Amino acid sequence: MKADERTVLVAGAGVTGRAVARVLSAAGAQVTVTDDDAGRLAALADIPGVTLAVGLTEPPEDIDLVVTSTGWRLDSPLFAAAAERGVETIGEIELAWRMSAELSDPPTWLVVTGTNGKTTTVGMLESILRAAGVDAIACGNIGLPVVEVLGAGHRVLAVELSSHQLHWSPSVRPAVGALLNLAEDHLDWHGGMAAYSAAKARALTGAIAVGGVDDATVADLLAEAPAGRKVGFTLGEPAPGQLGIRDGVLVDRAFGVAERLVETAGIHPAGPAGWADALAAGAVARAYGVPSQAVRDGLTRFRPAAHRGETIAEVDGVRYVDDSKATNPHAASISLRAHEHVVWLAGGQLKGASVDALIAQTAHRLRGAVLIGADRDLFAAALARHAPDTPVRMSDGDMTAAVRAARTMARPGDVVLLAPAAASRDMFADYAQRGEMFQAAVGALTG
Repeated sequence: MKADERTVLVAGAGVTGRAVARVLSAAGAQVTVTDDDAGRLAALADIPGVTLAVGLTEPPEDIDLVVTSTGWRLDSPLFAAAAERGVETIGEIELAWRMSAELSDPPTWLVVTGTNGKTTTVGMLESILRAAGVDAIACGNIGLPVVEVLGAGHRVLAVELSSHQLHWSPSVRPAVGALLNLAEDHLDWHGGMAAYSAAKARALTGAIAVGGVDDATVADLLAEAPAGRKVGFTLGEPAPGQLGIRDGVLVDRAFGVAERLVETAGIHPAGPAGWADALAAGAVARAYGVPSQAVRDGLTRFRPAAHRGETIAEVDGVRYVDDSKATNPHAASISLRAHEHVVWLAGGQLKGASVDALIAQTAHRLRGAVLIGADRDLFAAALARHAPDTPVRMSDGDMTAAVRAARTMARPGDVVLLAPAAASRDMFADYAQRGEMFQAAVGALTG
């Protein structure tokens, strides 16, 4: 893609849109940026030569490419109008892939996706690569647009991709691509589970595909993938061609002679979810050619980001755990199953997902539930169906009120767990702010 010959409309003036506008403008493209928020657009006024337009519903006449941010809905009138005129719409990841292909010495792309665990796995992968002496950087859905790092000379990009990003990236073919797991999420955006799964499966279309075979859907998608080599990972004993766990040790049986990589006790975050992420990161790194010692060193050094199962405090014998990153039912199920007795702080925006299976599977662990957010009535109805003996409090107030309510329901030895199973933007800026508010509320209990 020769940017200096293109006239591009960028849809969205957030972090991704700003990065795309800056990169394309610097490369010589004629760039227009549209957004419904005039304030966000104003922040782009310092980019030379960029035209700003509020609320466009169709591309200007001279536009020959639309680059969209992931926050825009698929049924946006802008995309329909572009398609009617034969104007292609792509995402920032597809743009970065095309620009990467034009470099004289392009970086290697290692891609990770899945419903849960993406950010942790990409962080682990970056740590392993750096332990091996590889100039690598984690980017993509973690908050660092890929177009921003292309010119920095990194040899390897550890790219986290969401289903939204993959939908708009039809030609991305990574050297190694991993699909961790699949569960209901973003169904309102994709229109159903089939479309969501198809978007995720695009990560498996490169040279080597890695998949979490304990998930039956992922195992099927891995088997069907067009990749030349396929590697599975499992929390059980690994078969030939897989990574897994034997006697408390991560074992590689996919790349040469079976090798012990690292003890599960040395992995953070602890527990099955963290071990699965470590197996995935190790599989991708080994597929790239990293030696086993670097896998061991990188995983041992890695520490997860905030709001992922952190114990914040213990008050009167009750532990308070922040897993605000559990933004869908699948993630919340993993979080709940890590504790014996839980007062569950849940709620937010379900995005079309169901919590019935989650509650049915974990009802015996629930000491009580405190529900917040836009879809708290859906949570309450599911609790009534599947955990009718569980006390439920509906919190219309802030996080402080919710934490205080949870405290009254907990007994010594219990865990008050923020694992919302839902998105956060009905009440908070993002999951991080939700976790910070939880931590502040817990802090207030301790004075």
